[in-house]
Amino acid sequence: MSQLVCSNCKAVYRADGQSCPSCNAQGDQVYDFDQSDEYLKQEAQRIITGRQEAGLEGLVGDLAAVIINVQPDRQRNAVEELLATTGLRYGEGYETDRYTTHVLRAPAGAEFLVRARKQDNPFRRHNLHPRSEHLPDTRLETFIFETNDLQQYVDIQQKRGITFVTDTPVETPGYRYIQTPPSEYTGNALGFIEWKHGRRDFTPRNAASLDWQPEKPDRPYLGNVGELDHTATRVTAGQRDRAIIEFLELTNYHFDFAIYVKQFNSITNVARLSSDAFAMVFTSGIAPYKDDETSGPTERFIHNYGKRVHHMAFHTEHIQDTFAGLKEDGMDWLIELVGSPDEGLRQTFTAPSDNTLLVNEYIRRYGDFDGFFTRSNVTKLTEATTKQ
Repeated sequence: MSQLVCSNCKAVYRADGQSCPSCNAQGDQVYDFDQSDEYLKQEAQRIITGRQEAGLEGLVGDLAAVIINVQPDRQRNAVEELLATTGLRYGEGYETDRYTTHVLRAPAGAEFLVRARKQDNPFRRHNLHPRSEHLPDTRLETFIFETNDLQQYVDIQQKRGITFVTDTPVETPGYRYIQTPPSEYTGNALGFIEWKHGRRDFTPRNAASLDWQPEKPDRPYLGNVGELDHTATRVTAGQRDRAIIEFLELTNYHFDFAIYVKQFNSITNVARLSSDAFAMVFTSGIAPYKDDETSGPTERFIHNYGKRVHHMAFHTEHIQDTFAGLKEDGMDWLIELVGSPDEGLRQTFTAPSDNTLLVNEYIRRYGDFDGFFTRSNVTKLTEATTKQ
């Protein structure tokens, strides 16, 4: 019996008729989730056309930063861990009445804001799951994208019914900023920032500088670890389309492709701005979670950790030497290096961090290969996550 998804209400069910049992949608409102991405492709094209007509196309650029929130007693450990396992370098720290933030500067691409809250956390309800509730404020919370005209972006989106945390952008000496609430489909928020002076300065108003200056370990191989290549957010089977469509509506990204790994009940979906920009990956199950014994690793992860970013992938030169160096210095892994130059890339996953719950991926492409995995690699990587 085929598994279907209703394109009207997105209910997932086993087909025994021509109508959706949840909303009674008929005929072409129902499509075969196991076999087709046609609905998603059609919606993606509709969204691009809508963005062009609304004047949104070209307003949102590449990723500027990510915000990782952690428990206050693990914040310094999280910062030191990222310094010891990536090419990030310490920038500055500041404190307000709402949070403490450490900014980690990247050699290129997105920068990292490692934050600990002092007040109520709007993301907390997304974190309360069997294997994450011991760190109730910990997750990669927000992706911040650059824009060259934030007020125009906000005006257009508000007319389209988009809601932000504040009605108007937040003004600081260095930037203008606005952010969405956490998504019901991903648990992530999207922020949009316009720099006032052409340089990245995330310091908010009324912030006090911190005097802690952690040192980056003297490990030459860390110079091989470059920019944030992509992240992968895990979403439920029935909400895959809605998660991707929501992201496309808010950015200038487009849906690129999907790879189905039926052996592990998993679909990996890629959204891109361009071939050389940060990519957003969404991984979903094909069927909803039933139990740990019969469900695939993606749905098991969501059951145990919630909908959230699973891993951050860093472009890595000399990946074999880097892998060996990290391993010698105590890094634990979910999987050894997989792939080869003949296949177009090598990649690997670390074990999840005790401080952030995030997995690091290290990835190296060869030749003109511009993908994120091969069919054989994505199967091995998906299988590796069963160890979490």
